[in-house]
Amino acid sequence: MCALRADLGVDLGTASVLVYVKGKGVVLKEPSVVAIDQNTDKFLAVGEEARRMLGRTPGNIVAIRPMKDGVISDYDITERMLKYFIKKAIGRTLFKPRVIVCVPSGITEVERRAVIEASNQAGAIKTYLIEEPIAAAIGSGIDITEPSGNMIVDIGGGTTDVAVISLGGIVVSRSIKIAGDECDEAISRYIRKKYNMMIGERSAEELKLSIGSAYKREEEEYKEVRGRNLLTGLPLTVNVSSTDMIEALKDPIQEIVETVHAVLERTPPELAADISNKGIILTGGGALLYGLDKLITEKTGIPVKIANEPISCVARGTGKALDWIHVFDNNIIERGANKKPRA
Repeated sequence: MCALRADLGVDLGTASVLVYVKGKGVVLKEPSVVAIDQNTDKFLAVGEEARRMLGRTPGNIVAIRPMKDGVISDYDITERMLKYFIKKAIGRTLFKPRVIVCVPSGITEVERRAVIEASNQAGAIKTYLIEEPIAAAIGSGIDITEPSGNMIVDIGGGTTDVAVISLGGIVVSRSIKIAGDECDEAISRYIRKKYNMMIGERSAEELKLSIGSAYKREEEEYKEVRGRNLLTGLPLTVNVSSTDMIEALKDPIQEIVETVHAVLERTPPELAADISNKGIILTGGGALLYGLDKLITEKTGIPVKIANEPISCVARGTGKALDWIHVFDNNIIERGANKKPRA
């Protein structure tokens, strides 16, 4: 059966793509990875199937992440990937969907236009953009239209966005290109330096997800990891501890904490008082890193709360924003918009 139209919210992330269908919720969550045959330029796999191919492909097949640091690094592949995910999420519809896509708060006008063009070419009749902190705030259940300060720290795959929101807009914000991917790279570097062992991207991510820590655990945890010995060239297995992970992740986590501190320093006093009372909201996959909330609380003196289902927060907020477009006219860009913002 062919539906009339399905409005979509898309969290077009560096690590994964989530699609929210109006009236249904989040219907799709897939890694933003594409496997391509270089000889024929044909898509062999998209999403989870392609992610399993990372680091394991023969010469003619390449697994690509078309998003880097929260923005499009390969336009053509991003467009084709979006087309695939939109079709998979909504099936056949009589009319093209309206799509709202979230973007990091620090991207340029050119990068914004690239996202809009890619979405429209992928099948949207009209594309809107919303900044990730706004979407994360809506998705975590905050009423951002009130004249009260809320602080959001959204840690994704490619970027960390820290913002203070009041009256439906961003008052102070900062976006850094240090997030989940940088943490994976930091783990790989640490394992190489301490154990003389090379591990792959997926192994580093699995270490982060299983025993990754930003704060000392009550009980030490261990995970076995396999890789290649850099001295002998032979396979090697080592036991990595959660204390190793604290040391490995020290630099990227410190950058994130310093960014939170820098945004708080620039926050107007009245809003800072609101944040002190309400606390800081953590969203995104990085919010699940053990002890990060405790560490930020220790460094800032402000309580930190992890949003419910932090990974899908931005996608839910992006979808719900379809009903809130009149509130966000200053934050959303519509392709070809020549009308004045509504009152």
